[in-house]
Amino acid sequence: MSRRLPDSLVRVGALAAKEALHIRRDPRTLYLGLFLPLIMLLLFGFGVSFDIDHIPLAVADQDRTAESRALLQDFVAAHEFELKGALPDPDRATRIMAAHRATAVLVIPPGYAEALARGDTATVALLLDASDPHSAQQSLARADVMAQVATARVAAASGLLAGGGDGLPLSARTWTRFNPAGRSALYLVPGVTAYVLALVAVLLTSLAVAREWERGSMEQLFATPVGRLEIVVGKLLPYLAMGVVQVLLVMTAGAWVFGLPFRGSLWLLSLASVLFMLGMLGQGLLISVIARNQMVATQASMLSAMLPSMLLSGFMFPIENMPGILQFISHIVPARYYIAILRGVLLKGNGLAELHTELLLLGIFAVVMVAVSTARFKRKLA
Repeated sequence: MSRRLPDSLVRVGALAAKEALHIRRDPRTLYLGLFLPLIMLLLFGFGVSFDIDHIPLAVADQDRTAESRALLQDFVAAHEFELKGALPDPDRATRIMAAHRATAVLVIPPGYAEALARGDTATVALLLDASDPHSAQQSLARADVMAQVATARVAAASGLLAGGGDGLPLSARTWTRFNPAGRSALYLVPGVTAYVLALVAVLLTSLAVAREWERGSMEQLFATPVGRLEIVVGKLLPYLAMGVVQVLLVMTAGAWVFGLPFRGSLWLLSLASVLFMLGMLGQGLLISVIARNQMVATQASMLSAMLPSMLLSGFMFPIENMPGILQFISHIVPARYYIAILRGVLLKGNGLAELHTELLLLGIFAVVMVAVSTARFKRKLA
């Protein structure tokens, strides 16, 4: 036993060195492993955004008073809404929204200023283009904030807030935690990180053994005393090292370009990243062991990593809003747990007490993938 362990380590090291040499000599592998994650992170981070500002706004001011102009100024002062033009009457609101010249129309009816002067409730209307429900919802939320600002201004001007009246019946204050500015980049970048790393890791190792089968070099490998586990570990180690570099590059780019914070434990994030990369690399290796063909392995890796990591991980769509069957399937998607760890560590400062379940599941997935890859790897040509 004292001789077999060192010999086994030597064989694993030789295989790892061989695979690392191939990676260094193949610029496509280096590009795929190091530069593609950064490119995809930047494309997703800048190209995909849920933040909506400068909402095109048209106004149909039928009151034409200083008070109605002040209300319009409340809407456009914070640049949440951008004034695109005035309408002579509200009947043209549908036409201007259908022509994509505005997504919101503010209608101020006649008698608006008189109602304010009498202390009565003054009603205005906001028409929204709801062909994009998400944009309409955000526009409605921003309009509600602007209406509150206008209400406070009118109340202060009339003396309600200065002791001249009974005061407003309710004053609500809200605070947002972990992402006070509501920037979608801080929500998306952790998901993009998991998605990109999963896709690249599976794609890299899915070609590792399949390439050996196609080139015939697997026959030479079978002539050596190298065992199945040694082959699997030897091929995984170089890609795992590359995966660590990928995580460092993506995290650095996320912090530098998008201002991604880091509020949690470094060792917890490091351990989770290693387990996630090991599991995804094992999944790609399992695909290559079964397929024995680079084209088939590539297609299988794209389907098994790209779609689940994007659609079933909580990257873009909340898992709680999915049908029950999809929520059940999402439990076997490792990106789901890695995204939860990334958002917890980076944004919330969570530790092991909050994330131990996700960490354990990532570890189980990694062990299962490596074990199944080893079991499926047969030392025979047919």
